[in-house]
Order: sequence, then structure tokens, then C-alpha cells
Amino acid sequence: MFVEHDGRILVLRESSDYKEGAHLGKFDIVGGRLKPGENFYDGTRREVMEETGLDVKLGKPFFINEWRPTVNGEKWQIIGIFLTGSADSDKVVLSVDHSAFKWIDPADYRKHSVIENLYPAFDAYLGL
Repeated sequence: MFVEHDGRILVLRESSDYKEGAHLGKFDIVGGRLKPGENFYDGTRREVMEETGLDVKLGKPFFINEWRPTVNGEKWQIIGIFLTGSADSDKVVLSVDHSAFKWIDPADYRKHSVIENLYPAFDAYLGL
């Protein structure tokens, strides 16, 4: 999810404590998996709250992508549905899965060690 506040997007750096991580030290956007039977929008808001402590107003999806990483020796298929969400605050409380955060200018995403599979989503967000 592209969490927006004052024209900036929130990115989170993956922590070494994240057991399913594949991008240690890189910056990612807020996201996660739905629980079985969970509504997409409810699950998205839950993930944002768990990872950042932020309550967000959800926008509409703007991009869909998929990738197939190997995580801890297991092959995964991930479908990413990217949407925007606006936060009333920039006060982030990180989960143990993340070690740092930044609010970045979305046009400068390549300057911030963002994981490469997010490049197409940032380009779509920027209308490129």
C-alpha cells in the first residue's frame, strides 16, 4: 500500500528479525497477507496498523503485479494489488519486522534503496 501523508509515501526497511524476509536492509511499502476469509480492505487496514500504528483512509487500487520469489527455500507466488491510503499523521510505530522508516518524495524512489519489484508500482503511481 502506498501510504500518503503531505505528498510523501511511507517506506519501511526490512529488519533482520523478519523471518520471511527476502530483502534485508531494503525499503518496502506497507503490506502483507490476508487471513483466510478476511475482506481485502479490512486486511489492508489491519496490516497498515500492525506494521506502522497508522490508521489510514483507503483509496482505490491503481496497479496489480505478480512475482515468484523463493523465501527460506520455498517457492512463493505473490499477487500484489497496490492501492493508496491517506494517513492523518506521520507518527509511525514500527513492528519488529522493520528497523526504520522514511517518508519519501515518490518521484525520488530510486534514491532510497527501494526493492526493485516495486519500481513498476511507483512508475504507475507517478503516471509514467
